[in-house]
Amino acid sequence: MTSHSTALSRSPEPPRKRPYSVLPGFRFTLGYTLLYMSLIVLIPLSAIVLKTSELSWNEFWNTILDERVIAAYRISFIVSFAAGLLNVGFGLIVAWVLVRYSFPGKRWIDGLIDLPFALPTAVAGIALTSIYAENGWVGQLLYPLGIHSAYSLLGIMIALTFIGFPFVVRTVQPVLEQWGTEVEEAAATLGAKRSSVIMKIILPELVPPLLTGFALAFARGIGEYGSVVFISGNMPYKTEIAPLLIMTKLEQYDYAAATAIALILLVISFILLFLINLIQWRMSARTFS
Repeated sequence: MTSHSTALSRSPEPPRKRPYSVLPGFRFTLGYTLLYMSLIVLIPLSAIVLKTSELSWNEFWNTILDERVIAAYRISFIVSFAAGLLNVGFGLIVAWVLVRYSFPGKRWIDGLIDLPFALPTAVAGIALTSIYAENGWVGQLLYPLGIHSAYSLLGIMIALTFIGFPFVVRTVQPVLEQWGTEVEEAAATLGAKRSSVIMKIILPELVPPLLTGFALAFARGIGEYGSVVFISGNMPYKTEIAPLLIMTKLEQYDYAAATAIALILLVISFILLFLINLIQWRMSARTFS
């Protein structure tokens, strides 16, 4: 009886206070982020899968294994990869010059780097075609040498290099600005050669941002349409890219085939980007360890 009355006389425990969050508004911002990602990314990508499911397995495999489709995939990935590598070299040099040197017109050149971001892709394609065509300013110098700079794979690579160039520069530039020159000066003081400083100190630190810039430029090149459609010539099996083939299927009202081609393009792009990010993560882990 005594224990029962004692239990009844105990006051209820006060409610526990929620742990204090240094970052207020987490639930609201997380919910907004999930809603935004769902509306902009997840739902449209799910629609591609649902539309493709209208095809039977035989129709799906016949669509994606068609010789014309495989040729378009090959052109898109190979040329995008080559343009990404080219942008890595050009972007590194331009970022290095903009960070390490001062010269007249530096701000003007730095602003021009973002021009491919602001310029409509169709306008960029028309401008590049007019310049690199046989009667263009640059094309009239290249065609007599046997270099077909327009309506060829080279023309596609020129367009993809143009639209992917800012990604590498804007990824490497902040790293160089934060890094400074103290480490290089210390190595030079200790007697290290300039080539050793570049290969053993500078490049290892720049590999992660270069990989990120390459991945962004590569992914943009795979899905690029507006700047390529004018300068490529759109010849099947030769200069026809995968996005153009998707547009062709859409114009023929063959939506299921178009989404099937887009689905394979999406899966391959995701796998390649995942591998690049995995390599970058491992390199960063080795650096911090």
